[in-house]
Amino acid sequence: MYVLTLTIVHTLVSFVAIGAGMAVVAELLKGDPRGGGLAKLFLGTALFTSASGFAFPFTQFLPSHGTGIVALLVLLPTLLARYHFHLRGAWRLVHAGGLVASLYFLFFVLVAQIFSKIPALREAAPTLAEPPFTITQGILLMVFIGLGIAVTRKLRGNASFA
Repeated sequence: MYVLTLTIVHTLVSFVAIGAGMAVVAELLKGDPRGGGLAKLFLGTALFTSASGFAFPFTQFLPSHGTGIVALLVLLPTLLARYHFHLRGAWRLVHAGGLVASLYFLFFVLVAQIFSKIPALREAAPTLAEPPFTITQGILLMVFIGLGIAVTRKLRGNASFA
């Protein structure tokens, strides 16, 4: 029962994080260095999602654990930039980059889950090392690199950056 409840909560919070994260990145692209009104929701749900992944029972270190650790390490300077440094100076870029990167990790896991759960995709990439999976993840990475560049350019051009 514990694993089922954890799975449901973890999944629902992940979807909330992805939705809020998409709205936050849209606000960043409009030049809002704070990421709009949903940034706090995104940060909280992304943090919960990354941390709650370690609550599932496991007997060995898995790739999902590595992703979770990296996601938490990305969130640390993002949170510091927002709450300790109050987005002053270059900390706005740290914050914005962390928001984009955090959303990327959520999508990375979503794609892995989709390939693991949908029979036709699982057949195409049973070990998640086959070309359909790696190409999809490569495209996803390129999209988020592009988003990160676009956000950085927008915020550097923002007169309120200084």
